[in-house]
Amino acid sequence: MRRSRRGRRRIADLVRAGEGSAAVEFSVAAPVLAIIFVPLIDIGMAVYQQMQVQDAAQAGAQYAMVHGWNSGAIETAVTSATGLSVNAAPAPSKTCGCPDSSSISPAACGSTCADGRAAGTYVTVGAQATYTPLLPYPTLGNSVTLSAQATARIQ
Repeated sequence: MRRSRRGRRRIADLVRAGEGSAAVEFSVAAPVLAIIFVPLIDIGMAVYQQMQVQDAAQAGAQYAMVHGWNSGAIETAVTSATGLSVNAAPAPSKTCGCPDSSSISPAACGSTCADGRAAGTYVTVGAQATYTPLLPYPTLGNSVTLSAQATARIQ
């Protein structure tokens, strides 16, 4: 009888003891926090790289606005706009067209638009980069292609 009382008393003392409870709680919470934070960090890095790809496409369009049409120089402006490995893909293209409220309708270069103005010359610049996530996700695979496009009117 005496042993069983001592055994019950020891168990009751262990249940009431608070030493080590923080370590146990942390060991339960740490994996949950990792499962939440790693994908959030991954998404943040992907969004940041997408912004860099967009900036590279815009840098190519700005180069064309300032310096005119030169396909090779525009591609160089795209690839050197950021420290990220960005490709000028698809290659820059030059078209003529007439702008309306929401788009540019194709027209022959030098022609007159419906509003009486001359058709404008436009450059479309594309940029692409590959993003590799920290962890492989079943829906994404091993990598994702980030792409952006910018269009600018040149003189």
